[in-house]
Amino acid sequence: MALGVTMQLPIDDKHTYTKEFLESQLSVLMGGRAAEEIFLHHITTGAGNDIERASEIARQMVCEWGMSPLGPLTFGKKEEAIFLGREITQHRDYSEDTAIKIDAEVRSIVTNGYSRARNILETQRDTLERIAAALLEREVLDATELKLLLEGKPLPEKIPPPPPAAPPLPAKEPQLSLRPDPRPIPGMAKGEKPAPA
Repeated sequence: MALGVTMQLPIDDKHTYTKEFLESQLSVLMGGRAAEEIFLHHITTGAGNDIERASEIARQMVCEWGMSPLGPLTFGKKEEAIFLGREITQHRDYSEDTAIKIDAEVRSIVTNGYSRARNILETQRDTLERIAAALLEREVLDATELKLLLEGKPLPEKIPPPPPAAPPLPAKEPQLSLRPDPRPIPGMAKGEKPAPA
């Protein structure tokens, strides 16, 4: 169960990402944890998935994409097992000293994203509080409403949903009779009664 979800729509299809874009994504992912500390003065498990995703992106930046001071190198070869659901395993092809440097770089990248997120939230506290109040009132904000709040403008009045349509009338059930209609007598018209004997 998600307690809060932020969906980001891509402006266009991307196949490559810049280092700056990835660093911005890390700041977005770390924003939830930073907001917990600033506004709630404690941390919860709510940001767990965001932290996991941020750590994964930072590790890819260091180990796969060469976006760290360790240089344009890849660390760890991926091997796919073609059987049993194609599990992907990572073969470690670097020393323990390099592993320590990789971990330090990953930590540095994630920590920088967290620091950036915290700085943004602290300097934009009023804006964040306006957005939180609007979410409490409306539950969902679209891009236009969010842009208005970021610009410090009031939101337009919320249009109430139309009243629900009247429920359809129940279908008329056929009347059941305890006595079935008599079968017509051969040679007589419907409704004609036989002559008394």
